[in-house]
Amino acid sequence: MKHSLSVYQICLIAFAIVLNLVGAQIALLLQLPIYLDSIGTCLLAYALGPIYAVLPGLFSSVINAMLGDAYALYYAPVGILLGFLYGYAWNHFLKEKERLLVAALFISIPTSLLSACITAYLFGGITSSGSTFIVQLLAHTPLGLTISCFIVQFITDYLDRLLALMLVKQFKQRIKLSK
Repeated sequence: MKHSLSVYQICLIAFAIVLNLVGAQIALLLQLPIYLDSIGTCLLAYALGPIYAVLPGLFSSVINAMLGDAYALYYAPVGILLGFLYGYAWNHFLKEKERLLVAALFISIPTSLLSACITAYLFGGITSSGSTFIVQLLAHTPLGLTISCFIVQFITDYLDRLLALMLVKQFKQRIKLSK
């Protein structure tokens, strides 16, 4: 049986992509050390589940690259993984008890590892993020570039993921989505 998307689902996906784009542009313009580009993905993971949540991560990366952030496209695999992990977290860590700190940790470790590898091997630790300065400082220590990228990436990712989870938690308490 062929499954088609409802108008409601298409609108939620589009809204999630726009939230990701606006958040990413704000973080980029203000050179924030967090990214703000996954709030829409987190919202969609809560509303529709992990399968649909990969779409905003993928499309946001493509659109951000077209809008001028040349680095964004290379991080599309991170957005895809992030959608799956947000969905898993909403279904397992956050279903009954609000364990935001644990969920943010669960999401941040694999996405930070993937991001750090991309940042270190493709870009030499230099990206459009505000945290690039810290990576460059740590890279000149015995830690080396990849571990420096991971440490900074983990800290910024954890804060970013925790913020997204907290915002969606507040949003879901005020507005009833499909769940």
